[in-house]
Amino acid sequence: MPIADRIRLSFMMFLNYVIWGSWYVTLGAYLTIHLKFTGIEAGLVFGTSSIACMVSPFFVGLIADRFFASERVLAVLHLLGAVFLFLVARATSFAPVYGLMLVYCLCYFPTIALTNSLTLQHLKNPARDFPLIRVFGTLGWIAIGVTLGRLGIETSPSFFLLAAGASVAMSLFSLTLPHTPPPSKGQSVTIRQVLGLDALVMFKRRSFAVFAVASILACIPLTFYFSFTNAYLNDLHVSNAAGKMALGQASEVIMMLLMPFILGRVSVKSILVMGLVAWSARYLLLSYGNPDSRMWMFYAAILLHGICYDFFFMTGQLYTDQEAPPHLRSAAQGLITFLTYGLGMLMGSLIAGRAVDYFTQTAGTTVTRNWQAFWLISALTAFLILLLIAVFFRGGGKIHSAEPALESSEAANAG
Repeated sequence: MPIADRIRLSFMMFLNYVIWGSWYVTLGAYLTIHLKFTGIEAGLVFGTSSIACMVSPFFVGLIADRFFASERVLAVLHLLGAVFLFLVARATSFAPVYGLMLVYCLCYFPTIALTNSLTLQHLKNPARDFPLIRVFGTLGWIAIGVTLGRLGIETSPSFFLLAAGASVAMSLFSLTLPHTPPPSKGQSVTIRQVLGLDALVMFKRRSFAVFAVASILACIPLTFYFSFTNAYLNDLHVSNAAGKMALGQASEVIMMLLMPFILGRVSVKSILVMGLVAWSARYLLLSYGNPDSRMWMFYAAILLHGICYDFFFMTGQLYTDQEAPPHLRSAAQGLITFLTYGLGMLMGSLIAGRAVDYFTQTAGTTVTRNWQAFWLISALTAFLILLLIAVFFRGGGKIHSAEPALESSEAANAG
């Protein structure tokens, strides 16, 4: 691949994840602190991203892969996204915020699959080169998190405007990307294929069924973290909270580089269990930390992100790829993505919002939240999922071909 194309694809990943990171981490704090939304309302708004993740396979599979060049679809989606981000920055009540965020997410989340597929179509050795390009997406997330923290705009609508500006830039830049015609033009497709329903046959295996159920449930504590950690830290007046949370993505990069060595030496079950232990520990650290003498607990909780995410979700994607018959690998990845980022994250958003409200007391205009109880419930949830895997999961083998599978998992990974 020409070096100019590699640079363009890397910058594409960087910008695409700058846009996502501009609003995703800070949204919960903005909704609950600035707009005074209830936890249920904030959870519903967060759930729009999960709905979009469930719908985007239809879009990518039925439209983008068959009718239009990927770079042009990206340009249109990001331009529309910029408009909706600008409008949501001006909205102050639940109904318009929810509606605008839903339409925006329907524009944005197909771009994750599109940028992955566009990149993969131009690589001669995807297993070697794709992670080196995709990592710029994580770097973009880190960069915007640090920027938001330094600007101090985590609880103001300004971050929407920043995301809108990045979307306009991404729209224009998309037109400079290597031409990528629709890969499946003229081919027929069924909704069953798009959703990966052919892979349902894998549920006949007990271990995979247990893993799939655990993956859906694991999205509940995952959503607790992403939806309300920034709001929690801002509630405690932790300075530069978004910048500090970006350390989690830095740890993810490190763990991503270490995963090939771990996967070849440790069983799948052990890795999944260690990941869930890290989730439980993270929530205990958040529960008992404070901005003064126990600030180190917050740092430790954030830095555990690499283990939390890669040891469970990335390993799960690799396990799915290995367990699936060769002709069902793509379908299996589509199914597990639908179950986790779609169904699981939607459930998590709704439950997290209700949990925040349950632990909230209002006296006049004063709102007090029992964050310690909120995080302890999160820790207990992660521990119960750990027991489910420890007792019922029998997939005790190792990932046999980590490098080829890694490419498949990266292509399915949203963040």
